[in-house]
Amino acid sequence: MNNTQQWNEWLHATLDAMLIVDVDTLMIVDANANAENLLGMTCARLQQQRITHFFPTPEDELFWQEVQRGNDETLQSETLLNGGDGCHATVLRKARPIQLDEQRHYLVALQDRSERKQIEQRLEAIIDELRATLESSVDGILVLDNEGSIRGFNKRFAELFKIPKALLTRRNDQAVLSWLQQLISHGGSQLLPWMPIDDQQIIATHDQVELHDGRVLEQISTPQFARGKSIGRYFSYRDITEKLANDHALALASQVFTAAPQAICVLTPAFDFDTSNPHCQRLLGFREGQEKLNLAAFMETEVTQSRLREWRDSLQQQNSWQGEVALQDRNGRRFPASLSLVRMPETAHHAERYVCFIQDLTPSKEAQRRIEELAYRDVLTGLPNRASLHERLGFMIEQAKRQHTPFALLFLDVDRFKIVNDALGHATGDLLLRAVSKRLQGCLRQVDMIARLGGDEFIVLLHETHERGAETFARRVLEAMQETFVINDMPFSLSISIGIALYPEDGGDNEELIRNADSAMYAVKERGRSDYRFYQPQMNVGLLSRMKLDQAMRAALEQQQFELHYQPQLCLQTQTITGVEALLRWPHPEHGFISPAQFIPIAEETGTIINLGRWVLRQACQQASLWHRDGKNLTVSVNVSALQFQQTGFVDSVHQALQEFALPPSMLELELTESVLINDVEDTQEKLSALKMLGVAISIDDFGTGYSSFGYLKRLPVSKLKIDRSFIAQVPDNENDSAIVTAMISMAKILGLQVVAEGVETSEQRHFLQLLRCDFLQGFLFSPAQKVEVIDALLRDSNSL
Repeated sequence: MNNTQQWNEWLHATLDAMLIVDVDTLMIVDANANAENLLGMTCARLQQQRITHFFPTPEDELFWQEVQRGNDETLQSETLLNGGDGCHATVLRKARPIQLDEQRHYLVALQDRSERKQIEQRLEAIIDELRATLESSVDGILVLDNEGSIRGFNKRFAELFKIPKALLTRRNDQAVLSWLQQLISHGGSQLLPWMPIDDQQIIATHDQVELHDGRVLEQISTPQFARGKSIGRYFSYRDITEKLANDHALALASQVFTAAPQAICVLTPAFDFDTSNPHCQRLLGFREGQEKLNLAAFMETEVTQSRLREWRDSLQQQNSWQGEVALQDRNGRRFPASLSLVRMPETAHHAERYVCFIQDLTPSKEAQRRIEELAYRDVLTGLPNRASLHERLGFMIEQAKRQHTPFALLFLDVDRFKIVNDALGHATGDLLLRAVSKRLQGCLRQVDMIARLGGDEFIVLLHETHERGAETFARRVLEAMQETFVINDMPFSLSISIGIALYPEDGGDNEELIRNADSAMYAVKERGRSDYRFYQPQMNVGLLSRMKLDQAMRAALEQQQFELHYQPQLCLQTQTITGVEALLRWPHPEHGFISPAQFIPIAEETGTIINLGRWVLRQACQQASLWHRDGKNLTVSVNVSALQFQQTGFVDSVHQALQEFALPPSMLELELTESVLINDVEDTQEKLSALKMLGVAISIDDFGTGYSSFGYLKRLPVSKLKIDRSFIAQVPDNENDSAIVTAMISMAKILGLQVVAEGVETSEQRHFLQLLRCDFLQGFLFSPAQKVEVIDALLRDSNSL
């Protein structure tokens, strides 16, 4: 049997549709019965057709071109068959080269896949429907198999867990599960990828998953079964962060309602009680649930109905009502109350209700009565206050106008009270002010009046008094103040300055009389205190000058008129200049140099000293930084006023200046007076400690002129004392001053403090201080305060000093 017969027998014996095709012409040579049935033609008709007749697509054309090129391999593809009977079928086509009668042919096998294709299409449609169902779910869906591998998840799940696009585009279960696990901070134990489904996990679970970004997800896990066997697990996730917050808010609101110190109740539109908090029940004297109550039961009968109608109309139109009413509790106690009603409109969840807030005004009414009682009294001394003074003074002016009678107004100010107050504290100062006020009251007649204006200032109104009567009273006050005050077993000697203004000569209204008496009092202060003076018109000229000088200072600061001069400090050990003190100078463009003694006190009085001090600090740090860069290691001393030091941000301002000009803190020294250190000791110690941590040195300026005490020096981080020039001026000739300076230097050495002597002007003083081992000298003997250029010249030839 030749090979043609063998292929022919095999062709008709196989179950697949088989064709033999000529390679060159692509004509069908033979076909079996299955091919006839599939193609809808007899074998004889098929032998008249080219194989391409049944496969007309461009892809098929390429397929048969590949066949004709003589490829020895079996070719395979899936394509659409056009049958002779007009039917179409999806077939799997295989073409294998064979030899028939020593000629190349192709054996083509066709497998009908139409039914399988339809099944696949139906499955794809079902899968698409399932996928659409998953994607339309508001919950995030994740499906795992029994091994913990991902079978699928929907878009909402990816959104909830913020899965990166890079992970969505590639199939990597481990990477996705790792991403999910790193997001979870608590809960979600069923999500672990290495935990396969076991018998204990067959039941459904309900958990909460906390994510690191603060969100909380509700996790519901349900097992999946197929044919009675577990095939995996279905997880659904929902973001319940907002719901939990709302639940928490509701629970908190309930707690607040119960614990609120204000009476709160919820009323029906008929003003029946729906619910109330404990405070409301205590205020009105009932227990919730005891009986049905109406708000009208706690109100006056004669006004109840009209009031309720008024409230109902307001609630319907404006959704609220607020006012003051008189209520009576179940025990008969009547009390004033503030009532606030807020309407809650009807919703799908609750009927219309009114929220009512009730506040018992009894304490506030009593406090108001007390306030009104104290409105005209000074709390500290019990004397009439400023408001009472103005009312009484206005009355006296009107009475004097009608009756053509005089009276006197005296402005009294306790001398140097601020120093005592700062040194010993406000508590002692308050006791002292009370004692002063009582002593002043003892000097008055019954028809006269004394009021506390504020601080240590008092005003006295002398009824129908001429100049002689005012003078007599003033002398009586000065005499009374000579007696020592004793506070907490501590004796105090105080004096008082008095300015007198007469009506009608010195003013026709309240403000003018007080202002002119104040000017007269300032004139006393300028002449040494502890005296009295009558107002004279020229006194206001001095007051005006002070105001103008303050305005000029502010303008000078803006216009950069101020300068810093520097006075050298000589180190006795090395005989070189090791430091300078920065001193403020004001070369006025019109008036020339204005003395610091003239403008500094006014700056301290008006508060301008704060801005001046900041400017001096920054300028001094800038210059010190320039010297430091040039290799001149000069410590620059800057004076700090009490007002500047007391500012909350003082330490920060020092730190900022050091940083701004890159100045080593050791090159800056702050000079403080003793009064600064003993005022508010706790705050002072805290600030000085902070400055010490910065590395800034602290020295005590004008030591010996104030409340000199080596006791506080032990507690405070002070490194240097400056002996005031008043002690240096008479040494070594004056024995008392010499003894005081000797004691100061000795004690300073014991405490490990360096000493600077100010005001050194003679060689004898220098020699005396050198024998006492004083560390530094400063004064005209070496140099007055100079500009920077002069200081630079001195530094180049400091041996001449």
